[in-house]
Amino acid sequence: SPSQKLVFNRVNGKRPQVFSHQVSAPEECYTLAHEENVRFIYEAWQQVEQQLDGSRNGESTCGPVQYVEKTPNPGLKNFVPIDLEEWWAQQFLAKIENCS
Repeated sequence: SPSQKLVFNRVNGKRPQVFSHQVSAPEECYTLAHEENVRFIYEAWQQVEQQLDGSRNGESTCGPVQYVEKTPNPGLKNFVPIDLEEWWAQQFLAKIENCS
């Protein structure tokens, strides 16, 4: 069978608006609700980390418990978790180098 072709129909038959100048990346805009959610999650996670640190130091007997596998998967023996902050920094620097 012949390969299928993607077809994009114009809205109301109009041509898409074309800008003659290069448009920079749009600024991210966050709603108040988004910022409140991020703040809530950040503060809640900070509390969990403090409680985990306290339980490691013997200050607390209750609270969050960090999961540790009893029998680790041998296939993950050489697994190294990615440092997302470092990865994003590398991506950012690569974009800067490519633009200059």
